[in-house]
Amino acid sequence: MIEAEYLVETPLDPEKVAGIIAGEQSSGTFVRVSGETDELRQRAAARLLSVREIKPTPAPSLTSAWLEAKAVGGPYRRAKIRVAFPVDNIGANLPTLAATVCGNLYDLGEVTGLRLLDLGLPAAYRDRFAHPVAGIEGTRQRAGVLDRPFFGTIIKPNVGLRSGEIATLVGDLCEAGVDFVKDDEVAADPAYAPISERVPAVMSRVRDYRQRTGRDVLVAFNITDEIDAMRRHADLVEREGGSCVMASMNWVGLAGLQTLRASTPLILHGHRNGYGALHRHPALGISAAAYQTLYRLAGVDHMHVHGIGGKFADADEDVAEAARLCAKPLAHDGEANDQVLPVFSSGQWAGTLPVTCQAAGSADFMFLAGGGILAHPMGPAAGVASLRQAWDAITEGNTLEAHARTHPALAQSLAFYGALA
Repeated sequence: MIEAEYLVETPLDPEKVAGIIAGEQSSGTFVRVSGETDELRQRAAARLLSVREIKPTPAPSLTSAWLEAKAVGGPYRRAKIRVAFPVDNIGANLPTLAATVCGNLYDLGEVTGLRLLDLGLPAAYRDRFAHPVAGIEGTRQRAGVLDRPFFGTIIKPNVGLRSGEIATLVGDLCEAGVDFVKDDEVAADPAYAPISERVPAVMSRVRDYRQRTGRDVLVAFNITDEIDAMRRHADLVEREGGSCVMASMNWVGLAGLQTLRASTPLILHGHRNGYGALHRHPALGISAAAYQTLYRLAGVDHMHVHGIGGKFADADEDVAEAARLCAKPLAHDGEANDQVLPVFSSGQWAGTLPVTCQAAGSADFMFLAGGGILAHPMGPAAGVASLRQAWDAITEGNTLEAHARTHPALAQSLAFYGALA
């Protein structure tokens, strides 16, 4: 069985609404039909495992025309409910798994709030889906970064640079000592820097650097597109000696990511832009735990979690939770062999590294600083150096301010970005 946990808000009896949810997403509908035999229900009906009421709210989180038509008002009761769905209803079908645990539930007239909190998977079911091809350890081996976080950046300006300009910038970033470079999520296949031209130009500089130094720099090309185009773009990156591609998870979808994962051996960097539409309202959408479960089943290797003290709306504890979830095995009875690399980004710089290390709980994370490297007053090389100096301070048990007294790149970073914070 696949277990789903929900937060439900309703002016009705939460246990009755929980039963409606179980029926709606399995063998039942609003009225029992002739083919709904006891034998069928025994095989295919979802099971209500628990209903635990929590503090009610006087006002509804969302409106419901259905409740208004019936003149049903508050108080609005809230409950955490757990429902188990038979695996045989779904099979190894990721879009149908999502349709089962989410589906029409957000549209039910009986609810004024509904949020999918978590998913519990048995190991045998989890293993019917792709695992990361690289994950944390594979990415470490490819980049040669073995005992510290990955320090990377994003192509800036986000859009507008031509292929040759991007290649020059990536070459400069390689020389600056960066571990990882990625395209912005809105820069995929623009007319002035098409992938067919951009990938060979960039990889020429990366290969040259690799051959001269023996050090690899990973570049995540944004190949977000329709499925056949993503396959072609991934093939081009592989032919050019690249190691990584990036896709906007919410917009290519679960099936698109699955197809991409099955068609390329490259590291798959999952960007979650748009996640706020699913997450920001506390009584609606999908929590980080459930969201990451669905998209990790598609086989991504890296997953964005936003940033501590960054420019987005997430509370720091939400970012920390999302990062920690990346290190947990997906199956509740499985071994820890399917971790993904959490990627911190959005307004990050040397000064946000200490709290990020605390949130991650280990050095197994990627720290992306766009402006935090490229806008450093001493140049990008100093931007990278400031991150490494901040890491040295952390591992030595020093404050950044104390370490900065003898490390100019870090000192300039604290003075410049600290004034903007």
